[in-house]
Amino acid sequence: MPVKTSKNHLIFNILEALREGFTHFSGPSRVAVLYAEKRDDPMRVCDPEDLLRGHEPKLKELYLDSDAWRTQAPDTREMKRFGQIYALPNLHLSGLISFGGRSRSVFYQMWFTEHHPDMCSVLPTERWLEHAAYLLSHDFATAQTFYTDSSRYVLREYATHAVHDAILDGLNLKVGWDSRLRIYPILDAVLEISKTPEEGAWPRGKLVFVEETSLKDIPFMVVFPEWERPSISNAKHIRKILLAVEHSERWLVSEGRTLVGIGRGPLPECRVSAEFLGSYGFLRFNGQPMCSFSEGRFYSSNRRAKLVQLEETLLTSELAPSMAHTLFQVSAAIVHSAQERKHGCTLVLDLGPTPLSISGHLLETALDLQDPANLDLAKSLSKMDGALHIGADARLYRFACLLDGRSVAGEDRSRGARYNSALRFSAEHDQAIILVVSSDRPVSVIHGGVELSAMCPWTPTFTLSGVPPTLSDWISLG
Repeated sequence: MPVKTSKNHLIFNILEALREGFTHFSGPSRVAVLYAEKRDDPMRVCDPEDLLRGHEPKLKELYLDSDAWRTQAPDTREMKRFGQIYALPNLHLSGLISFGGRSRSVFYQMWFTEHHPDMCSVLPTERWLEHAAYLLSHDFATAQTFYTDSSRYVLREYATHAVHDAILDGLNLKVGWDSRLRIYPILDAVLEISKTPEEGAWPRGKLVFVEETSLKDIPFMVVFPEWERPSISNAKHIRKILLAVEHSERWLVSEGRTLVGIGRGPLPECRVSAEFLGSYGFLRFNGQPMCSFSEGRFYSSNRRAKLVQLEETLLTSELAPSMAHTLFQVSAAIVHSAQERKHGCTLVLDLGPTPLSISGHLLETALDLQDPANLDLAKSLSKMDGALHIGADARLYRFACLLDGRSVAGEDRSRGARYNSALRFSAEHDQAIILVVSSDRPVSVIHGGVELSAMCPWTPTFTLSGVPPTLSDWISLG
C-alpha cells in the first residue's frame, strides 16, 4: 500500500526550497502562497515569515469581498493535459513579485516573494514561481500514489533554469518557436568564460549571441572561416579572443554554437549578450539586463548600492522634495562610482540650514554638484582619505574631512575606522546623514549614531503545524 503524504508537507517543502533558492539568487527572501485545492474550498494562506502582512485590505477585497476568483474561473476538470496550467494575472502588490495559476489538481494558487530593489529583472523570479506552481500541481496529483520529494531539490537550484526560461520566453515572442538559439549552451559558456583568467586577469569585453538569420545584418570587422570557428564551449579559446574586444566598442559575435567574428556598430534588436567586467558581469536580452553573474553563478542583483533607506530619510526630512531628489541623485552617483572603481569613501550629507564646521580641506567657493563637471571632480576627490562634506543645497563644501566623536553603543571593531568614525560623528550631529562605502561590503547609511541600512537577522520558522489557516482567520489573527 502506498504511503500517503500530507499535502501540507508538500506546500512547506516547496516554500522552503523557494526561500533557500531565492536567498542565494537575490539575498535573504521570504515566500508565501495563497491556495484553494478545490473550487468550493476556502482560500488558505501559508505565510511563515509574514511576507503578506500589510496587504490584508487588498487580499480581503480580492478573495473575501468578492467571489469572482471562484465563480468566474474555467472548469479545471476539463483540462486535457495533466500538466496544463492556466496562468493568472500578477496581483501587483507593492514590494512583491507574484505568479499564480489553475490546474486540474489545484484549483487556485498564487505564489509571492520579495521584490528586492536591486534586481536586474523580475522575469527569472516570475519563471521560478511559475515552476513552483507547476510542481505543486504535480505533487498534489501524485502524492497518494507516487511521490519522490524531488520538487524541493529542483526548486532550490533553479537559478540557471529560471534565467533560461525568461530568455526563452522572450525569444519565442520575438522570433517564434523556430528560434535556433539554444540557451543552455550559451549560459554554460558565459559562466565558464567568466571563471577563466588569462595571464592572471579576469575577462572583460562583450560577447553577443544572435540568430543565424541575423548574421547578414551584423557590421563585421572580422569574420572567421566557417571551418575554423571556435566552439563556444571552448572557454579557454574564447577567453583568449575576448582580449581583442576588451576596453573597446567592439564585440565578439556568435550564432550560439561557434564564434563567427568580431563586430562593431549597431546590434540586432533580438540578441543575448554577455558583458564581462572582470570578476563579474551582466547577461542582457535585447539590451535589457536579465541578471548578473560572478563566481560561476547567476544572481538577480544589478550590483548597485541599495540606497532605499537614504531615499526614505531624505524624503521625510525638512528638505523640499525637489532638493531631496537632487541630493539623492548626487549621492547615488558618487556611491556608484566608488563601487565601480572599487574604492571606499565617506559622504557627509549636511541637512542643516548652516553647514557644520568639519576639519578638512575647505573650498573657497562650494562646488555645485548638479554641474556634471563638478560632480565628476567630486567622484575623484572621494578616492582620497577622509569624507566629502555635501550641504543640503547639493554643493560640496569640503573634502578629505576627518570625523570624530565620543564612543557610542553599536560600534563594530570589524568594520574599521571609517565606519566607526561615522557612527561617532553622526551621534553628535543629528543634522548629518553619513554614507560609508566599503570596497568589500554593502553601503552603510548612518544617522543619529545608528546604521539605518543594517539588516535585522531573522531565523526561518518553517514548521509543520497543521493545515494553513483560511484567509479570513489569518486576517483576524493579524
